[in-house]
Amino acid sequence: MSPPRALARLQFHAGFTLDDAVAVVGYYARMGISHLYASPSLRARRGSTHGYDVVDCHEVNPEIGGEPALRRLVAALREHGMGLVVDIVPNHMGVGSENAWWMDVLRQGRESRYAGYFDIDWLAPDPLVRGRVLLPILGDGYDLVLREGHLRLGKRRGEWVLRLYDDYLPLSPATSSQLADDAERTHDPKDEAGRARLHALIEKQNYRLAFWKLASDMVNYRRFFDINELAGLRIERTVVFEDTHRTIFRLYAEGLIDGVRCDHVDGLADPRRYCRQLRHRLERLRTQRPQGAPRDAAYLVVEKILAEDEALRLDWRTDGTTGYEFMDQVSAVLHDEHGEAPLTDLWRRLTGDAADFATQAVRARRQILVDSFETELDRTARALFAAARADVATRDVSQAAIRRVLGELLVHFPVYRTYAGGAGRDAFDEAVFARAVEGAMRTLRVEDVELLHLVARWLGGEAPRALPPGPVRRARERAIASFQQATSPVAAKAVEDTAGYRYGRLLSRNEVGVDAARLALPPEDFHARCAERHENLPHTLLATATHDHKRGEDLRARLAVLSEVAERWVITVERWRTRHAGLRQRAEGRMAPSASDEVMLYQMLVGAWPLGLAPDDEEGIELFATRIAAWQRKALREAKRWTRWTSPNEPYEDACEDFLRAMLSGGAAGELHAFAEYIATPGAANGLAQTVLRLTTPGVPDLYQGTEYWDFSLVDPDNRRPVDFLARSASLEREPSPVEALCAWRDGALKQSVIVRLLCARKGHPELFSRGTYRPLEVAGPAADKVLAFTREHRGQRLVVAVGRHLAPWLAGLSAPAIPADHWEGTSIELPAGKWTSLLGSGRREGGRVPMAELMGELTVAAWITAK
Repeated sequence: MSPPRALARLQFHAGFTLDDAVAVVGYYARMGISHLYASPSLRARRGSTHGYDVVDCHEVNPEIGGEPALRRLVAALREHGMGLVVDIVPNHMGVGSENAWWMDVLRQGRESRYAGYFDIDWLAPDPLVRGRVLLPILGDGYDLVLREGHLRLGKRRGEWVLRLYDDYLPLSPATSSQLADDAERTHDPKDEAGRARLHALIEKQNYRLAFWKLASDMVNYRRFFDINELAGLRIERTVVFEDTHRTIFRLYAEGLIDGVRCDHVDGLADPRRYCRQLRHRLERLRTQRPQGAPRDAAYLVVEKILAEDEALRLDWRTDGTTGYEFMDQVSAVLHDEHGEAPLTDLWRRLTGDAADFATQAVRARRQILVDSFETELDRTARALFAAARADVATRDVSQAAIRRVLGELLVHFPVYRTYAGGAGRDAFDEAVFARAVEGAMRTLRVEDVELLHLVARWLGGEAPRALPPGPVRRARERAIASFQQATSPVAAKAVEDTAGYRYGRLLSRNEVGVDAARLALPPEDFHARCAERHENLPHTLLATATHDHKRGEDLRARLAVLSEVAERWVITVERWRTRHAGLRQRAEGRMAPSASDEVMLYQMLVGAWPLGLAPDDEEGIELFATRIAAWQRKALREAKRWTRWTSPNEPYEDACEDFLRAMLSGGAAGELHAFAEYIATPGAANGLAQTVLRLTTPGVPDLYQGTEYWDFSLVDPDNRRPVDFLARSASLEREPSPVEALCAWRDGALKQSVIVRLLCARKGHPELFSRGTYRPLEVAGPAADKVLAFTREHRGQRLVVAVGRHLAPWLAGLSAPAIPADHWEGTSIELPAGKWTSLLGSGRREGGRVPMAELMGELTVAAWITAK
């Protein structure tokens, strides 16, 4: 069973438990899925809808059924010859009163056995924080919270605790043991004397309380991005690695899980060491697995966002990534480069902003550093300053100058992170740093340029192990780790969660792991990446939808059509802008929505418009408006221009929502619906193309829950809505062929039918799909540029796949994604010798020159296979 043939991702929470998954195992088995792929399943914070806020690494989450339910699920999977891959979170834990390790640190301070588990800077420069944990959990300033009685003494399970709102904090043993029975009265914050005593008691604790908005400036523990409730773990310490993975290792040894997906590997101090250590431990446990459980190597993939010219390090000993790079490539190859100029011109004219995406990303990085990562920047600067002071040759370097240089390096850093270790940087990372230095030189003052090159050398340009043991070497190693752990969250928050919501040339290219600066990808580049994947990481995951995506896979596929009909879109948007001018309002000194927010809203409306939603369906329009309004409010805050999460500008947000609802309740709904219909069929063809490519190119396809039907979901939580498995199971039982499902294509059964047939082919011919070579296939004729084709071969067995692309001139405005045969006239493809059978139709034929109309039939995609 290893590697998996195909994974189906399920999101577990109290509303969809492991026992609920048991009920759909049979459905996924009939689909041809080999493994379920579970969201994090260890105990998370109460009410968690995603599971990435683990509070107890030793227990399967009781809210999703606990270990008994896990065992029931695995038993059902084994009955169907299936396995289970689970998501794990090595970078961080959820903190608060539900996390016993965290609470012990707050109670015992540096003496806690768990003090070294969390990445806490106990030597913070602020004397009020040094030796403590800064807790940015107050809803207002400390004095006000104290005076209003939100902080008070109380008893919990017979022990004194500090009550804060509806939660509690532990007291140190030294202080709690000195409290008398009437301490609650004598420390009453309602009177001045009691408040003074309570304040004095709080000041003696192993933590310092602060207003939550001060976190970026003061927090002294590493966080997941800028989320205060998620504290970084020191997984590089063996004791932490073993303790946090204890249950995962046990579940693997007992044959309950067959692989893992590692979340946010770039947050770790040493991802390479971690991955190799994890692989080593799983390998050692293989012999302990019981009879009936697969004995093959565990499947191991990591969440890693790669730059365009970046490859996953093969010496990490993983099977690959979670598939963001494929999502980027398959999307880009379906976009038309000819639409770039008109779409860019429209964006610049209407918004008045000529900045390209790269410039927007630099601006966002600069803002994010100030807004969210001041302490991370300061931590690295202090480590480098310590190294400089320890060396007589650099003792005159100031910490302020180091901080300026680090800031500019982070602003211009071109990838998520580098992986320098004791041996320094490798060739790729050296090139990355050279680009960062080049960018920083353009914006730094001349006086700091020499220091810039020095800092670049300190951060791995010079191997730390080349230095003699001592304070300089230790400080350099701390600085390298701190810097590298900071670059990925800065990139994620700046690029994905800020620039991606500011730059709206075409939102189908604003996605996790995607460079929005690149609109399209030539077919030859797509083929080259597929061939590289076959050679280097043939079992990496291939994803087109995830729990983190910004827009659903078919929403993006539909929006890609705008690159083909750019001129028509430009005219349409300009007309709508004029027609809806009266719906805009002035809010907080500016018009709402802004031109950029309005242009992005139009894209989302036509991209996400539900198939079958009529403009006069008042109830349906209201539901759609509510979904779009939730996306809009989140998008406005993520952009951080007129409003943000930390300081919501509700008048502006409300005015934008009023604009949206006024449009949809007025005559605009008809025009929006008409344009959505115009691009719906070529959008569906794109959706089928990316589905077929995900299921047939080298790699392991990942089917996100529910996306076997059309996926027009929005950003979370919309992309985590309940799945109607009854409807999907019913259409699967009917077993329509793709051609039979074509007439009612809007219900999703067409997409499901294509997926089922290809997954069953993977099941019937596993070696061909997992090991088969990849070679582009030439198409000849006048419509050759509208086909992307390739062949795969293993031990004499062959697969040929062809998908239509850039089909808007043929399909726009039609009622179904079916290409009239005469459009293919004169276009053909050479099938290698053999007896060929269509996987998506009923055709059979011999090899040779085949007209495209015959190869494709009535569909926009084709897959043919030979017998062995």
